[in-house]
Amino acid sequence: MANTFAPFGFRQSTGTGSAPTYEQVVGFCAYNAAAAYFGDPIYQNADGSVTPGTPGTAALAGVFTGCKYLSVSQKRTVWSNYWGAADVASGNNVEVYYVNDPNAKFVAQVGGSTSTGLAAADIGANVQFNYGTPNTASGVSGAYIDITVTPTTTNTLPFRVVSLVTDPPGSNGTSTGAYNYAVVAFNNVATKQLTGI
Repeated sequence: MANTFAPFGFRQSTGTGSAPTYEQVVGFCAYNAAAAYFGDPIYQNADGSVTPGTPGTAALAGVFTGCKYLSVSQKRTVWSNYWGAADVASGNNVEVYYVNDPNAKFVAQVGGSTSTGLAAADIGANVQFNYGTPNTASGVSGAYIDITVTPTTTNTLPFRVVSLVTDPPGSNGTSTGAYNYAVVAFNNVATKQLTGI
């Protein structure tokens, strides 16, 4: 059965922490920052805030997992798996949670081509991502591994392919070819860099 393109961002599969928080750390974004969804790769800005950014422009800050903010409309603190880029008073910050552990691994879908996916020969190669279209109802990311950028040894690419997902057989993402699933680890993330960002 052919795989269906239905990306879900970068979903953590393993790490050194334990449920429910794993390796989540706390950061912040401005009240008017770009929207971020569960599983979105995010970058650190010059002011220390974290937001989605242009893929491949810098080391990742990590992968977004949620946020907490004081809602203007609801008049209470809200915990959410996505940041909708609104509903916070001007000038305030949003508390952001993200995973930046250099040992974390994530499952993600391959996209960008209707005929090509990752192959066993790509294990160990570095790959790019793209944001895709998020699910605004569930707050889940639409990010995926971008196969239009050839898997390579380029050290600035954000993720490294660890393995391909093949189980359970017949489920979406387990067939070879387009839109398959892969397990990736951070390759270019702030916590793995030896130079300042």
